[in-house]
Amino acid sequence: MNYELSKKYSSAELMKKIMGPNPIKLEEELLLNNRIPKGAVVCDLGSGQGLTSVFLAKEYGFKVYAADLWSEPEDNARFFAEMGLTREQIIPVKADAVDLPFEKEFFDAVVSTDSYNYFGRDETYLDEKLPPLVKCGGYVYIAIPGMVRDCRDSLPSELLLSWTPEQLDYMHDVSYWTDMVSKCRGAKVLTVEQMQSNEEVWADRLAQDNEYAVGDRRSMDAGAGKYLNFIKIVLQKTDFAFWGIVQITLSGISITIQFAYADYAYYFREKNTGTPFGAPVFVIMPLF
Repeated sequence: MNYELSKKYSSAELMKKIMGPNPIKLEEELLLNNRIPKGAVVCDLGSGQGLTSVFLAKEYGFKVYAADLWSEPEDNARFFAEMGLTREQIIPVKADAVDLPFEKEFFDAVVSTDSYNYFGRDETYLDEKLPPLVKCGGYVYIAIPGMVRDCRDSLPSELLLSWTPEQLDYMHDVSYWTDMVSKCRGAKVLTVEQMQSNEEVWADRLAQDNEYAVGDRRSMDAGAGKYLNFIKIVLQKTDFAFWGIVQITLSGISITIQFAYADYAYYFREKNTGTPFGAPVFVIMPLF
């Protein structure tokens, strides 16, 4: 990738704010050909020191809520002002990803760059925490650090030069994350794939002089990068929250039926089906 947008954020001062492999470049690839409209209200989940939040606001025209547990909102607010953004464009929020303080269907999209792996490995997390916050038709975009192939049961020595097995426990491959997000009943999985970004985003990280970047150099200089990647996940909250297939045999004839369990609250409010609130809606159609 050329990372045309990210080039605007490559100054030494801004690079000091990155807390891992360059999140701006990751986010640019993550949102390539994205479907989130300009002016959308977006949660930057795990926003760190706010660099990705600035990128979302300035380059895509989103109204951004920068949600992070470990950064102070006052510090981020000063940074946002220095970057020429107003509180109408970007709002810092101190928030735990497992207890987000937002109303249901508040956002048009949630974007999480290089942080989801810390809180999203619980199988119930995605269903319970993110789709409820997103409007019907909205999106969840996630970029996760991972492995080319899951090798946690036999970790290569190169990886252990900088990181402990415990630190590597959250690193998984595309197959793992495909299985994990496919269990989500509140949104449709659009994409789970390996990203192009790896060497270049790591190079920006390793060029920094902080102790964490220096520590990472031992593994990366030894060739650990060949085991690592980043994974892109895109989901869309849809009318139908759960799909299934049933085969029925009548008089020796088999009929395959596809059914959907709908988001009944959405149907009651928007579709005016007349179904009593709280009652599920099933849509049944034959498969040909």
